[in-house]
Amino acid sequence: MKKLYEKLSLFYLGKSTADNSLTLLKNKNLTTHAAIIGMTGSGKTGLGMGLIEEAMLDNIPSILIDPKGDMGNLCMRSATYEPEDFVPWVGEDKAKQTADMWREGVYSSEQDTSRSTKLSKVSVSIYTPGSSAGISVNILSSLDAPSDEIMQDSDLFSAYLSSTASSLLSLIGEDGDIGSKNYTLLTTLIAHAWRGGVSLNLETLIASIINPSFDKIGFLPLDDYFSSSERFKFASRFNSVFANPSFAQWLEGVELDIDSLLFDEDAKAKVSIFSIAHLSDSERMFFVTMLLNRYIAWMRRQSGTSALRALLYMDEIYGYFPPSKNPPSKTPMMLLLKQARAFGVGVILSTQNPVDLDYKGLSNIGTWFIGRLQTRQDIDKVIDGLSGKLGSGLDEDEIRTKLSNMQKRTFFLKSAHREDVEIFKTRWVLSYLKGPLKRDEIKALMSLQKSQVVKKVIKQEIKQRDLSQSRSAYNGEFKQYYDVISSKDLAPFLKFDTEIFYHNASKGIDQTDELSYELEIYEEGIDLAQLYRSDISTQRLSTLPPSDAKYASLPTELLERNADKSLHVKILNYLYNNSSLQMYRVRSPRLESKPKESLSAFKVRFQDLLNQKRDEAISKLQERYEKKEARLASRIERAEAKLDKEESDVSAKTTDTILSASLAIFGTFFGGRSRSFGSAISKGMRISKEKADVARVQKDIKKYQQHYRELQEELEDKVDELQSKFELQNYEIQEYQIRPKKRDIAVKDISLIWRG
Repeated sequence: MKKLYEKLSLFYLGKSTADNSLTLLKNKNLTTHAAIIGMTGSGKTGLGMGLIEEAMLDNIPSILIDPKGDMGNLCMRSATYEPEDFVPWVGEDKAKQTADMWREGVYSSEQDTSRSTKLSKVSVSIYTPGSSAGISVNILSSLDAPSDEIMQDSDLFSAYLSSTASSLLSLIGEDGDIGSKNYTLLTTLIAHAWRGGVSLNLETLIASIINPSFDKIGFLPLDDYFSSSERFKFASRFNSVFANPSFAQWLEGVELDIDSLLFDEDAKAKVSIFSIAHLSDSERMFFVTMLLNRYIAWMRRQSGTSALRALLYMDEIYGYFPPSKNPPSKTPMMLLLKQARAFGVGVILSTQNPVDLDYKGLSNIGTWFIGRLQTRQDIDKVIDGLSGKLGSGLDEDEIRTKLSNMQKRTFFLKSAHREDVEIFKTRWVLSYLKGPLKRDEIKALMSLQKSQVVKKVIKQEIKQRDLSQSRSAYNGEFKQYYDVISSKDLAPFLKFDTEIFYHNASKGIDQTDELSYELEIYEEGIDLAQLYRSDISTQRLSTLPPSDAKYASLPTELLERNADKSLHVKILNYLYNNSSLQMYRVRSPRLESKPKESLSAFKVRFQDLLNQKRDEAISKLQERYEKKEARLASRIERAEAKLDKEESDVSAKTTDTILSASLAIFGTFFGGRSRSFGSAISKGMRISKEKADVARVQKDIKKYQQHYRELQEELEDKVDELQSKFELQNYEIQEYQIRPKKRDIAVKDISLIWRG
């Protein structure tokens, strides 16, 4: 069973204190979420790390929110527990002692280096928003318009909007009171932008507060409800936060893309740890809320599944999900607890005190790990929370007594998916459990990964320009804009907005791409092969030429008669020849990519499908073998019962025979009849026969036990075959393109931008 549980989607948690058997939990049971409760020193961190390690071994990705800095210990892994592996963490003096202790601990808990070797191959990263210690996180996309799945669900959209606005207000020290003018203005302008398909950023957020794109809030004129001077003060408070030099770190690093945080390009699971111990309370609340919202947006784009697709783990939930207050993080956390199960997402919350958790949220948690608690009130709170879940055979006073005497690393386990409760001692974690990491330790652990983060910079050839012109030479139909940032030496750029429609009836594709492009142009000509995607809005640019500016020369083809029409046709032809919708497919089991779905995202979705088919096949296989196992177990049980009876009979009859022989001898001495000797001999012969029966039954039991072991090995081999069959590399992913028709391409607007 030790080897088999690794292949049956089971998490190995530890050993039962009752009979030393392995404590195992089906990983899909965590889709109904879990809570870990225990005072400092109870072993919560070890249990939490153990759960994440089990997920890593099962190729299940995790995102961890780490307010204390403990979970970064998952980066401290050794494949074989050699002393040199521990030198960076404990120094040379303690390396051998620590390595020996860890190796011994791993082996003593029914594990070996095959697990640690597999674990060492999983990517684990520590992200530090607002800091350069770990991998920095760029939050510029935090105000992007949510997906259609969220926009079309009014309740979900309302919750998403509310938590976004509240998290922003937390940055300026406000609680996000729903009745406040600041909250109302913020939600109104964000909703107005999102419903119009417009994503905001920090700059446009401030500009929108000062000059909203609407003139009413509710039924009241905007200026009557919230005067321009008040709006300016409100915007200035955000500007003070965003303009602070320390905030610049929030705008650098990797994008907060959940797909890439969970999976690599080959659909292998990753662990992404967000260490936020260095942040202020308001910054923590802002980031946690934003991350939860992004996670929800990702989740709602996934297909439904009963398997465990991903884990979200939050260590020390205190303050983020309280019973009596409504911080910005509470709404998205409640949404996850209520809806995540349908998408195969499990949430694990860890806390020292049961009163840290909202009582409504508790009803959505299916598995409880309860360690040593500090006070009787804490124990009573847990008993109340488990009311109705303990089962008819359990006595609350007995549970209260057990919780009061819980030892370190020992937990009470109650799950909605298990008939009985269990007390178990956690297994030894495979990663080195050092304790909270300091900034320098995070920096050292992440130094290699940070050096591998590729910064894509478009390098353009520097060309000499003729800047002798005092005005733009262009006098055509395109509108001209001026973007003067650092210089009045102005270079020309073309910006054009396009709309491309892709249609394929057989695949159910009706996709419209609205894209904007920019292109720097030179006197030598217009080279459309150099264009790049643009997100600049001409609405924020000036239409008035700056004074004393110098203009670069324009290409001749832009100055000729009918140049506008010629350029329009040139752009249209270029888009027709170079535009396509990249698609992917697998023939069997059949799966097609979605429009705009990347190859890595398609691989993840296809791996989900393979996992589901694998689990279904293994489940059917288990059902067949469970029937065979049940028949064998029944035979063993009957044989053991028969053995007990035969052994009991032999024992009784042996005593009876000895007594009969004694009486016969006694009778002979006193002249009695000698037939008792014959009776004793007859009974002795029967005993010999029954001893032979005992030996035969013992032989049958050994035979059945051998068959049982062979059955286990046969099941293990067949599970191995299924695991191999449903591996991603066994399937060919084909690429193909859907191209637009020329009539389905529109160049909607072309602008000439002078930039300096």
